[in-house]
Amino acid sequence: MIIHQESPKQADVIAMLDQLDAYCGELYPAESNHLMDVDSLTRSDVVFLVARDEHGKAAGCGAFVNRGSYAEVKRMFVDPAFRGQGIGAALMAEIIVRATQAGMTSLKLETGISQPEAIALYQRDGFTLCAPFGDYQSDPLSLFMERAL
Repeated sequence: MIIHQESPKQADVIAMLDQLDAYCGELYPAESNHLMDVDSLTRSDVVFLVARDEHGKAAGCGAFVNRGSYAEVKRMFVDPAFRGQGIGAALMAEIIVRATQAGMTSLKLETGISQPEAIALYQRDGFTLCAPFGDYQSDPLSLFMERAL
């Protein structure tokens, strides 16, 4: 598995993001989905990563947004065909390295309560529950988590 910073404006990456949007749309109402669109993922304050298999197929993605003193994790997704291979953990490890190199002091994220696999991944990586941050409001369908770097 190879992880590189890439543009999200690629057909195979857009297809993954569309899968993530559809999945979240099935689980939560629109007001509880806090997804960044493809154009937002191309901003200069965003690091967007893609995991590819040995054949170059996009297997997963993840990003972080520089929010000043902390980085916000966004758009974590692993294609269902590649799950169970540690790709999510590898993406998070790369996010941690890059956010640390960028001078961030912590990572924060918002995730939904109906995504136990994602929550377990974040907990394994040292994330703990925290209060809503940034522009987020309290939402019974959301969990807010943070991890020191």
